[in-house]
Amino acid sequence: MRKLGYLAAVVVAGAAALTVAHAGTASAATALAVPPDAPATAKATIESKSGSKVTGRAVFTELPSGGVKAEIWIENAAPGTHGLHIHEKGDCSAADGTSAGGHFNAEGNPHAAPADAKHHNGDFGNIEIGADGKGHLEITSKALTVKPGPDSVVGKAVIFHEKADDLKTQPTGNAGGRFGCGVIQ
Repeated sequence: MRKLGYLAAVVVAGAAALTVAHAGTASAATALAVPPDAPATAKATIESKSGSKVTGRAVFTELPSGGVKAEIWIENAAPGTHGLHIHEKGDCSAADGTSAGGHFNAEGNPHAAPADAKHHNGDFGNIEIGADGKGHLEITSKALTVKPGPDSVVGKAVIFHEKADDLKTQPTGNAGGRFGCGVIQ
């Protein structure tokens, strides 16, 4: 009878410990969950292409008023002005970045400056790189989304170019080689 009482006490203690552990796990999971009203975001890590040393990262945040805020940070680049675009394919496997395809252009517009009324969805214009090899661009675009749909950046690629985008030459802005590429996820 004593053994049975001891066994019952062990079972009760074990059940209590399991209940406390489960409650702790549920609380931790709840604390880590994304709030339902949090804006949709996507990110990319930019890797070197075409023999460059360029690296960087990008963050895309869906805005409550529509469109996307994009922030891109570049490092290890030559100082000066460089074209920056979203390209149509999320594929950075080619050594020269050409696997990312052309500019993302879901609307079928001509290449232009991002402030122009009609431009490629992926036209971000230029980023300035300082003497330290670093640059930062923040741009808001009504022609993009993070959420699923034809204008979504997810599954596309960020491309950092060798030269400045002249904002007029079709279809690429004459921005030269692809020195950095990152898949947007």
